[in-house]
Amino acid sequence: MKHTLKKLTVSATALLTLAFAGQSFAASLPFADLANIPAKDKIVDLQQKGVIHGVSSDKFLPNVSITAAQGIQLFVNALDLNIDLLRFIKAPLATDYYAKANNKAWYAEALIIAANNDIGLPADLDPGKNWSREEFTHQLIQAIEKHSNLPMIKIMPVDIADVSEFTNGYDGSIQLALAIGIAHLDAAGDFNPTDDITRADAAEMMYNALKYIEAHPAPAGGYPE
Repeated sequence: MKHTLKKLTVSATALLTLAFAGQSFAASLPFADLANIPAKDKIVDLQQKGVIHGVSSDKFLPNVSITAAQGIQLFVNALDLNIDLLRFIKAPLATDYYAKANNKAWYAEALIIAANNDIGLPADLDPGKNWSREEFTHQLIQAIEKHSNLPMIKIMPVDIADVSEFTNGYDGSIQLALAIGIAHLDAAGDFNPTDDITRADAAEMMYNALKYIEAHPAPAGGYPE
């Protein structure tokens, strides 16, 4: 993983700890509300690895929408992002990077880590806003492109029945996610870009992304000049 680091004076490690505040994690106790969820095995795998957490020791609430803050925490956990080698003149605040953030909220540490790892989040990010399927997909692709040194591939765009509903600028990320198997269309050929993404769908896409990264490492030395 590549990081561009600037050494200053105050250890970020001493200032921050990575925790999903307000939520529980018990790797040995599988979630009890995944019986009818197609991605159950993928969710359990991520739970056991400590990537995702439930709203209690045995509840995941797979059909509940996720917020931007929850999505960012997922990226930080899954991609193992940190600021351990950074030094700060003063303790960083989430509002230093995102004006709409709350410095006392559970997600503040994840936002600081995400900002200092430059995963492509917009400056006007609203942590409490529900992320749509297209927003989550776009931000996931941005994050893994910046931090997983993926090999460059040519893709053949697929026909998407509801492509007219895409937000301008997200179509490239969605096409890439479909091409490498991170995301999938439904039986009608729709992506449903404006629907809120659920916790189950977000976890499944993150699992698929990690598997792709594992199976397709970029050549040693990175990209040619």
